[in-house]
Amino acid sequence: MTLFKTINPIISGMTAQINIRQVVKEYHSLAGKITALKSVSLQIGAGEFVVISGKSGAGKTTVVNMLAALDRSTSGEIWIRGVAVHSLSSEQSSAWRGRTIGVVFQSFELMPTLSLLQNVMMPMDFAGHLSLPERKRRAQSLLDEMEIGDHAHKRPSAISGGQQQRVAIARALANDPPIIIADEPTGSLDTHTSQVVVNVLKGLSEKGKTVILVTHDRDIARQAPRNIQLLDGLIISDGVPVQN
Repeated sequence: MTLFKTINPIISGMTAQINIRQVVKEYHSLAGKITALKSVSLQIGAGEFVVISGKSGAGKTTVVNMLAALDRSTSGEIWIRGVAVHSLSSEQSSAWRGRTIGVVFQSFELMPTLSLLQNVMMPMDFAGHLSLPERKRRAQSLLDEMEIGDHAHKRPSAISGGQQQRVAIARALANDPPIIIADEPTGSLDTHTSQVVVNVLKGLSEKGKTVILVTHDRDIARQAPRNIQLLDGLIISDGVPVQN
């Protein structure tokens, strides 16, 4: 059964926050050239909740790296909120990413020697636009919002994987970015905890954030209003997931 019902992916009544134009990404190794993305083009509107799905090696993480300016495309253009991301220098990319993109990773990437509160404060510490008391208050508020505020002074090892992922989401929200990218955030979680994390991400979209969830899980993919499916570096479907 086809997983997706293809539709014309026109963003109606929305501002196109993200515009990827004919992006190609090539890697070179001893084995030769590998083309991870093959002339990919797409638009994502402000406030959309979008899933990017596909099997391992389809190009999902490469798209994430392009969007978050963690890697540079071989050719093509990436425009986000009017910024030509493809032309930013490494220093410019870091500053831009801190203001614009919150990234949630599968492996949480929390600092083990810091408390949960300190982990959430880190992006604000780097940005430097709030005083220390303000950063502490905001970090605590975000942990409270993720229903984990009571554990603020614990270290990551003292809480469960699902709780750690909620901390990671709180950290991604620290500088109030308009766009959240979650790269396989449920990959190491059980089914129930995965759904809790997905519900949190849905809630962020309902509050106006643009949320891009990367997954290979078909059950999770079906929950999104829009699903972009990749295969071998190509978009093979962009539309509404078909419900069984």
